[in-house]
Amino acid sequence: MKTLRTLLITFAGCSALGASMTIAEPEINSGERLYKAHCASCHAGTVAKAPPLTLLQIMTGSSVLRAMNNGVMQSQAAMMSAEQRVAVATWLTSMDPTQAAMAPAPACEGEVAAVNVGNGAATSGWGVDLENRRHFDSTSTSLSAGDLKNLELKWAFAYPEALRARSQPAIAGNTLFVGSQNGTVYALDRRTGCIRWSFSTIAEVRTGIVIDTRGDLDDGFPLIYFGDLVGNVYAVNAGTGALIWRDRPDDHPSLTLTAAPALHKGVLYVPLSSLEVTEAADPNYACCTFRGGVAAYEAATGKRLWTGYTIDEAPAVVGKNAVGTDRIAPSGAPVWNTPAIDSERGLLYVGTGENYSSPANDTSDAIVALRLSDGSIAWHQQMTAGDAWNMGCETPEKINCPPEDGPDYDFGAAAIVATTSEGRDLIIAGQKSGHVHALDPDQGGKLIWQRKLGRGGIQGGVHFGMAVDGDTVYVPMSDFDGGPRWPGTPRPGMFALELHTGETRWYAPSSDRCEGREYCQPGISAAASSLPGGVVAGAMDGVLRVYNRESGNVIHEFDSTTTFETLDGGSAHGGSFGGASGPVFSGDMMFINSGYGIYFHMPGNVLLAFGPKDP
Repeated sequence: MKTLRTLLITFAGCSALGASMTIAEPEINSGERLYKAHCASCHAGTVAKAPPLTLLQIMTGSSVLRAMNNGVMQSQAAMMSAEQRVAVATWLTSMDPTQAAMAPAPACEGEVAAVNVGNGAATSGWGVDLENRRHFDSTSTSLSAGDLKNLELKWAFAYPEALRARSQPAIAGNTLFVGSQNGTVYALDRRTGCIRWSFSTIAEVRTGIVIDTRGDLDDGFPLIYFGDLVGNVYAVNAGTGALIWRDRPDDHPSLTLTAAPALHKGVLYVPLSSLEVTEAADPNYACCTFRGGVAAYEAATGKRLWTGYTIDEAPAVVGKNAVGTDRIAPSGAPVWNTPAIDSERGLLYVGTGENYSSPANDTSDAIVALRLSDGSIAWHQQMTAGDAWNMGCETPEKINCPPEDGPDYDFGAAAIVATTSEGRDLIIAGQKSGHVHALDPDQGGKLIWQRKLGRGGIQGGVHFGMAVDGDTVYVPMSDFDGGPRWPGTPRPGMFALELHTGETRWYAPSSDRCEGREYCQPGISAAASSLPGGVVAGAMDGVLRVYNRESGNVIHEFDSTTTFETLDGGSAHGGSFGGASGPVFSGDMMFINSGYGIYFHMPGNVLLAFGPKDP
């Protein structure tokens, strides 16, 4: 377990405080100059764990200021005045970090203020459904697809200081847990949205929240688990919001946690991703050194048990780029999806991303099976060979772009362990190439069937998550990108496939509702969720749609691109649906985030709660 003191010591050796540097007036409060004087050398890759500039720039202003005032950067920022720290945070994030955010909802009072988690997780979803099927059956919800048209909006919760909403809510008993862009995790009353407690992290929380259902209690309550943008994983008391442990599972400065961890038999499995792919746009950056993987923790204590890497070989210098900067390989193969747990075979399955530098190896763009016991690779099945790509490929000079130059066909969507009605286990995996694959877990991932449904692209194809209900596989298709690298006709929308064979049962193309909407696209990037009678998915046009299981007809839709009156007496706005935060069902209610203000999508900052109409 790493305490705050340990994290401070980690940075204490940094010589970038700039004590001897004098900055003349009137530029003393120039955020950029202050950053270069006091921060840049640490955050330029010379100090392990120091997040790079590109990662700092997508944090909120208040998160950066909080880190300097009383967080992990307090000692490094001590030589700057309060005004200067504000200037640095403002320059980095283009946000005013001093603007006091209103409480996004009133505090719960009286008997309602008490957290009651009941028997643990009261819904399905990432980290709870260990097979990643994303199907909400009668044990989770009393609703069917046909009921959703009869629901009404019960409350809207405005995330403060947010342009996006990516953390999938988790529910236990009377409480909903969710993270936010400004790094706050909230415990809300499920029925009314009032706040029971809040907890401040170091940075944005994109991952879903995972609730411990095993019965190991802290002060009578289970723990919840999640990760943040700069690579910290947390365990927090579900009843009080008290921090139990925190750790950063890898020293790489560009480490980030995008997907929810998986919890199984007292062990927490944390997928490791990275934003180093963006650092490579700088020709002077030595690309690249990150190795994706999964870290396993003793969930109750935070003791790290093992780290299993997707690339066994440690990176080494293999040459120079055109401006003389070291070129380092092998690298990449990040994991930005929740592991699927196969307890029968003692394995977990993850999909990997591309290599960041050349040469590409055979574990990128692959499904990798890691042993639960020690994280070693049991087998891997690569779906796209020779895929090395980074953001240097999107610059005019392409200095750090590997010769392969893509096509960047990650597995962003989590692998699914599904069982056919005939009793055969399959691993179902959707890829950004537009393919869906079915693998045999008993034959080392042997390919059983494969279907190409979409055109694919950097944000195209299958992006964040499919769903399986019985013998039906629901496949949301993004197909956002175009151009010569991804030829063909885009096919955004929802597919239903036969689990046994991969044959298409139906295809519901996305209708184009984007006229007059900037950064609007018709495809489905966000994770989908199924329930009896159909599947529900929010699209990049901001419309949530319910599809009939048998026909694929849209039986209900809700346009979230509007202004909502929120619990704080103010307002919030919906936008594109994106990320791994799909619809969540619990009892007779549905919860969904709206807003994906990143990568040219419509911003938004609202959590919406739907329930039965009042009599």
